[in-house]
Amino acid sequence: MKILAVIPARAGSKGIPNKNIRIIGGRPLVYYSIKNALDSDYITDVIVSTDSDAVRIIAEQMGAKVKWRDADLCGDAVTLDAVIADAIPEETEWDYIVTMQPTSPTLRVETLDAAIKYTIDNGFDTVISAINAPHLSWGEKEGKKVPNYTERLNRQYLPPCYMETGAFVVSVASVVTPLTRIGEKVDVFEVPEDEAQDVDNFEDLRSVAATLDRKKVAIYVNGNNKRGIGHIYRALEIADEFYLKPDIYYDINQTDPKVFGTTTHTLIPVNGIADLFERCKKENYTIFINDILTTSIDYMIGLRSVLPNAKIINFEDDGEGVLKADLVFNALYHENDLPQIKAGEKYYISGKTFMFYEPIKIKKNVERIFISFGGADPQNYSDRLLAMITKEDYKEYQFVVVLGRAKNNIEELMSYNKYDNIEVLYDVSNMPEIMSSCDIGITSRGRTGYELAMLGIPSISMAQNHREEKHGFVCNENGFTYIGLNPADEIIESNLKMYINMSKESREQFQKKLMSHDLRSGRKRVMSLINSL
Repeated sequence: MKILAVIPARAGSKGIPNKNIRIIGGRPLVYYSIKNALDSDYITDVIVSTDSDAVRIIAEQMGAKVKWRDADLCGDAVTLDAVIADAIPEETEWDYIVTMQPTSPTLRVETLDAAIKYTIDNGFDTVISAINAPHLSWGEKEGKKVPNYTERLNRQYLPPCYMETGAFVVSVASVVTPLTRIGEKVDVFEVPEDEAQDVDNFEDLRSVAATLDRKKVAIYVNGNNKRGIGHIYRALEIADEFYLKPDIYYDINQTDPKVFGTTTHTLIPVNGIADLFERCKKENYTIFINDILTTSIDYMIGLRSVLPNAKIINFEDDGEGVLKADLVFNALYHENDLPQIKAGEKYYISGKTFMFYEPIKIKKNVERIFISFGGADPQNYSDRLLAMITKEDYKEYQFVVVLGRAKNNIEELMSYNKYDNIEVLYDVSNMPEIMSSCDIGITSRGRTGYELAMLGIPSISMAQNHREEKHGFVCNENGFTYIGLNPADEIIESNLKMYINMSKESREQFQKKLMSHDLRSGRKRVMSLINSL
């Protein structure tokens, strides 16, 4: 079967000068249609119709043939039908002619081939690329604007409305003339939205460039009641920063999927590292992110072997694997001498909703106390505090205790809601709102400490494990009262009473220290470095 692809790419373009040879995604615009045609499993010959020497050079260097277009076929009023018919060599009997416009660079060759196969298998004379884009639309009748619908419905319930994308027209050769490429038996072939972009103006050019430059991203993350689930929260925040939905992998032996909460991100369970590597072999990721606490040299070497072209980025990694990473972000740790490691609080990624809250106003007296020890609380500090604040000494104060998704014995702790001055909440979605209603806080040395600092809430902190003891930001120097790992109840209680009775001026001094760090720009810094790789 002989199938010819004709790519019309003239020199003149009033809307975007030199449009077909503009560099976009690192290649000239016309490159993408030529490459798809050459890579097709069905197309046997490729001809570029042009009056541009630059386009001719690009086409010939890529291995396509060129049909020099006469000036009378280059005017704005000339139809594409005439241009395509002019480019078809008469000495060959063609079965199909495929028109491929260079203004659709996001089209994938797999989609093109599927459309050609669809045309052949179903005996169509013509198949046109289209996107199903139903909308509530209006037209004009007798000088009045009238709806093009009989009933207002949500978009997903509207009847199909196919709009041509311009990416391709597949035609039986016998129907192609200087006047038409459309036969009697016609259908459309629906292409994905990200392949339907057509470059007509500068805004289209910018949009297409963003699509071609976007990265295929995977994230491997684990969290549980031992290591905490700050990793999970951060992974979901990072996932929202990419324009193409990342694949999020997690190990079923380490992570209960319920810790991800309600999310529409793509979650992929794996059974150990070997399974992860096997799945990654089938994907062409450009960025792979690890948020798994500690990586080894062997793990990183193995990952590099299955993803040789990917940039590997690790978060909160204190293992030897950092030596093999392209970039490491350790917001919880102190600065590091290795050039690929970006450490310190300026790389902290806050939750999006925290960005909309201002620091609290310090009141004359403490009335409300916030208590939370992250998503897991392996030291069961919440249990100890709840038992402590039931004492008579604290009845005039209101306590809000927030428990995370990975906390054990939730039902037992929720029973403390029977006390009038204690409110126990589980897996809240409005954390900044709850925090902002409080005057002081008690927390561990992870993500929640940063959140309290962003809101300027004077806080007591204690470490959950020896790893947290190394976290640098939540410390006395930065405005926290850090009381160590697993402190005795009397130490916790003495500090709690000190904070409750602390003067407004003293708490304002603590807040000033907390607010001396720019924790709101970390997301921008991190993504800027990732995008620069």
